Amino acid sequence: MELAARADDREVVVIGGGQAGLAASYFLRRAGVDFAVLDAASAPGGAWRHGWDSLRLFSPARYSPLPGWWMPEQPGEEFPTAGHVADYLAAYERRYALPVLRPVRVRQLRGGAERLAVDTDRGTWRPRAVISATGTRGAPHRPHHPGLERFTGRVLHSADYRSPAEFRGQRVLVIGGGNSAAQILAELSAVADTTWATRRPPRFMPDDVDGRVLFDLATARHAARRAGLPDTGGPAALGDIVVVPPVRAARERGALRAEPMPERFTERGAVWSDGSERPFDAVLQATGFRPDLPHLAPLLRPGADGRITTEGTRSLQDPRVHLLGYGDWTGWASATVVGAARTAKTAVAEVTALLREDRAQTR
Repeated sequence: MELAARADDREVVVIGGGQAGLAASYFLRRAGVDFAVLDAASAPGGAWRHGWDSLRLFSPARYSPLPGWWMPEQPGEEFPTAGHVADYLAAYERRYALPVLRPVRVRQLRGGAERLAVDTDRGTWRPRAVISATGTRGAPHRPHHPGLERFTGRVLHSADYRSPAEFRGQRVLVIGGGNSAAQILAELSAVADTTWATRRPPRFMPDDVDGRVLFDLATARHAARRAGLPDTGGPAALGDIVVVPPVRAARERGALRAEPMPERFTERGAVWSDGSERPFDAVLQATGFRPDLPHLAPLLRPGADGRITTEGTRSLQDPRVHLLGYGDWTGWASATVVGAARTAKTAVAEVTALLREDRAQTR
């Protein structure tokens, strides 16, 4: 889509065209708000375009909808592939004719008395409100490990991983205790000599808990909150490991044995606290991601934990800015497809209320 001649006429700018940005767009369109979505990517599909080849949802398609349109089933697949989800997001854009502009890279967000200023590589936009939905894909977390800079083998993050084929016959150390680590280890262990290192013993969901159960739990917790009832919690957090079929198969062949983190790295491998040393050809850090927020400076500054203080999704530093889809701190399970949809509805309701208040004051 071509850029509008008068970008500053838009009431709201959404930054990011992935699942959270599209969910917000649906509700903005339904509310009759004049808005634009600025997406840095060259094509639709969000972060799902960049997942490793075997990446899948934790649940069937019918449990992972964006608002208004259920995800179509993928023939022959109970759990949709990343490619199927990316195709769904692209089709969703077309279905609702959402005003997504790409590639547009946001450089910074500035304040102003009446409007904000969104500086991009294709001009400056001046909306009355901003919804930031850039996710975490652009900010992989690469923690420091003593001596890793000396290691002469390959070091990569799960963001760079595609398939086990390139590691066939190699000795690979996988670091991380979450879902990504377990899923990557599961398939690597079938073709490579793998070691799994975690900071704490990994926690696994019960075998009968997958995305369907988490979906039902999220629904019940959401309903309880809306009714003013106490949150009773539920099974383990979304960060714990879901035993999807490949993980279950790896467990059955004894490949899911986690060990403590090595004490330090050497040129050829790693050394543990008991003095044992093992050589490796590659180290894969499946250590997660952080909120991708540099574009919000200089207006908003994150704390030491990398987060911007919010009430719900609304920034406490500037109430005209909402943050959507970064994790539980911006809405329970908001980094999931269905969770983003629920949180987006509330965020857009607050944004539209702010716009009505602004219009009333300018009359």
